[in-house]
Amino acid sequence: MAQCDQCGRHEDLPYQCRRCGQTFCAEHRLPENHDCPGLNEWDDPDGVFDSGFDDSVVTDDDDGGVFDSLTATGGVAAYFRGNVAYLVLGLMWVTFALEWATIVLSGIGILPSGSFEFLFVIQSDHLLRAWTWVTSVFAHSPVSFFHIVGNSIVIYFFGPLVEKYVGSKKFAALFIASGVIAGLGHMGAHLVLVQMRMASGSVGALGASGAAFAILGVLTVLNPSLKIYLYFLLPVPIWLFTGAFGLLSVVFFVDSSVAQAAGQGNVAHFAHLAGLAVGLAYGAYVSGQRNVPDQLTFGGGGRGPGGPGGPGGRF
Repeated sequence: MAQCDQCGRHEDLPYQCRRCGQTFCAEHRLPENHDCPGLNEWDDPDGVFDSGFDDSVVTDDDDGGVFDSLTATGGVAAYFRGNVAYLVLGLMWVTFALEWATIVLSGIGILPSGSFEFLFVIQSDHLLRAWTWVTSVFAHSPVSFFHIVGNSIVIYFFGPLVEKYVGSKKFAALFIASGVIAGLGHMGAHLVLVQMRMASGSVGALGASGAAFAILGVLTVLNPSLKIYLYFLLPVPIWLFTGAFGLLSVVFFVDSSVAQAAGQGNVAHFAHLAGLAVGLAYGAYVSGQRNVPDQLTFGGGGRGPGGPGGPGGRF
């Protein structure tokens, strides 16, 4: 028995939408009956709805962009439509491998010293390296395996829910935008503290925790009572789960001595808060469009999405 993602009704013979991948009862199985994101992305590859009018007539659907052309049915990247959450996970681990390759090649002299920071770390004194605004989102601390594992757990369990709700393109935009804003926000907070003489020197950061917190923020707004079964046993509402990590980030950012004592002194806590703010704001913007599930089994562990490790701050 499964639960309809639209109305919550339990069905013995549920239907799965081929466009968005969600599960529905007989009443809501048609894409137009559950406001399927695929309706806006449908490109009619077989010409089923060809009206016979002049093909030179341009419609709004003709301006779908590169993403639509690549991920349309039969496209070279058709698999990634509806699976962008897993795509970014894969890119994170590929980037992690490239980080280690860069470190090794730098160590034996094939790449110049500082290549790792140049390629992967957003730094307050090198903000004109605009590529690091994005690469730092996918990169993670090479000295702490938990850093990437912690973020991967959050994105794996929660990312697909948000993607099914808003669609693949908007999920990709949310992930990258929230990660970039989180990184730049951390840089900005550091520069402000420098001006207030509460900090000194430059700071760097890397990691997807800002984007992970944004994902949590979206779900917290859409369904604050969504139950997460920690360790497959302990039911916790997502508002408490998100709020607890948000509160810890506030405490650790305000009092660095507490963060140090908790082993979180080298974490970009303001990046967590910036990402969470983006997620909460975007969740409020899209709320009410469609229902989301009311429970999720989440078997994570450790000290939260940020995790320890990394040069400069990690997020």
